[in-house]
Amino acid sequence: MLWSSYLVLGLVQLCASKALLKRWDDISEKHSWAEIPRGWAYRAPAPANHLFELRIGLKQNGIDALIENLMEISDPNHARYAQHLTKEEAEAFVAPHPDSVEAVNSWLDFHGINPEDATHRSGGGDWVTLRVSVAQAEKMLGTKYNIYRHATSGQDVVRAMSYSLPSALHSHIDVVAPTTYFGTLRSMRSTSFLQPPQEAVIEEPSLVPVSNAAVPASCATKITPACLRALYNTSAYVPSAISTNKLGVAGYLENFANNADLQTFFKQFRADAVGAIFTTVQVNGGGNNQNDPGVEANLDIQYTTGISFPTPNTYYSTGGSPPFTPDSQTPTNTNEPYLDFLTFLLAQATIPQVLTTSYGDDEQTVPFDYATSVCNMFALLGAVGTTVFFASGDFGVGGGDCLTNDGTGKLLFQPAFPASCPFVTAVGGTTKVNPEVAVGFSGGGFSRYFATPSYQSTAVSTFVTGLGTKFAGLYNKMGRAYPDISAQGQGFQVIIGGSVNSVAGTSASSPTAAGVFALLNDFRLSKGKTSLGFINPLIYSTASKGFTDITSGSNPGCGTTGFTAGKGWDPVTGLGTPNFIALQGLV
Repeated sequence: MLWSSYLVLGLVQLCASKALLKRWDDISEKHSWAEIPRGWAYRAPAPANHLFELRIGLKQNGIDALIENLMEISDPNHARYAQHLTKEEAEAFVAPHPDSVEAVNSWLDFHGINPEDATHRSGGGDWVTLRVSVAQAEKMLGTKYNIYRHATSGQDVVRAMSYSLPSALHSHIDVVAPTTYFGTLRSMRSTSFLQPPQEAVIEEPSLVPVSNAAVPASCATKITPACLRALYNTSAYVPSAISTNKLGVAGYLENFANNADLQTFFKQFRADAVGAIFTTVQVNGGGNNQNDPGVEANLDIQYTTGISFPTPNTYYSTGGSPPFTPDSQTPTNTNEPYLDFLTFLLAQATIPQVLTTSYGDDEQTVPFDYATSVCNMFALLGAVGTTVFFASGDFGVGGGDCLTNDGTGKLLFQPAFPASCPFVTAVGGTTKVNPEVAVGFSGGGFSRYFATPSYQSTAVSTFVTGLGTKFAGLYNKMGRAYPDISAQGQGFQVIIGGSVNSVAGTSASSPTAAGVFALLNDFRLSKGKTSLGFINPLIYSTASKGFTDITSGSNPGCGTTGFTAGKGWDPVTGLGTPNFIALQGLV
């Protein structure tokens, strides 16, 4: 009898084991590429014992509710306007369902990984980071990791051409990284470029505005803080909420903001700010080499401080792993831009009320699951009161051959990410003065990942209707459209290594807009109000009159003339350039 009991028990355990095995062996594809992403080349299989950090993004149980809350608190006509969520409230929305946690933990246990050994968990518990070997990851994800080299940067990374998950987990896991997103800190595109040398600008007293006045004619070709403060009517405003208001600059690509160059910049272009400093926060091993000033970093910090002084500015220097070496046994991070930085930022007790970033990728090079997860992290930032600006890109409607990477090689306009995320404010570029016109490289277009959000549906529909059949099939007329706004993007006078250089790109436009909106936050905070937070529903509605409409210029690309700026919103300059005084009365 006892023997029979043991037999029955053994059969039950065997059946349970087979059922479990069947559950985790029933895998289906999560994402794959038809071809190796352009710019990358296969080198060799990744060593089985190479260790790296694997991030698992669990399904956020209340993400739809979070976005619903975000839209309510961002709508100036809603009773909850500007009543931002606390960090804890926001994290509660993105927390995974207990069933998701149980399922993922069971899967990890099956693969011999103790969930308690996670090296990091996000505040909401939606992101779990584990240190695994290539062999473990390949077994878990039904894939093969290889070493790929980026031709331009020479960087080697470990990535996969596809990955799968047990079918039972597809409803519990949004994304796993690193897998198929080949973008890295060194392969991302900065949206700035040096221009040919120009005659140096010597700022004369007459060019330094003490009140809002006419824009000097020299600003048509050479941009300085005085030009921007006059153009966008901020020169008479004196910030006062400097104990609470903050502006952040996200830095990547081992690009370092130089302290000495900033002082030289102030002496030449904003004398009243001499002595003011910024804070550098090093993220994930990010550097701060003061002997190696970066074009992008100096451009960003010189113009955010040049406009927002004396508002405290923080430069976030986000690092990554050393280049992968085939014999490496050292656990390393594997260069996941955005995820590294956003994971860090969202864990902080205090987050700047304005954040600007001047980097991006072609949207099609970012896997949809990854893009969606990152975009939702920007929604989280907006929900807690941060305005997130991104440069719209420097390739008009698309750079290169504009061919799709899905194996069909079809020519389509190529939107940029994260500018295409509906929870960021994308900034296009202008040039000249009296009037400003669109600059030819201003990135703009329509997402093929994200639908047109309700806040811009009327403005976008008007443009699309006016466009008629032009470019039909080349863009997704139902997609999230960008840029949202614009600002000067050419001829910026930047101090690099002690000398003046002329820099262009929408990466000049984004920090300019960030500086203006940091002052608007200061105005609100000084009146006892909250920060603006996610501004898109505001600027497309009650604050739309706070922008100067740009009605000429275009953004050619993909072998076409591109879109044309005109009356109202357009995918070249958005709603136009900010008028601080007008916006003051609207926010």
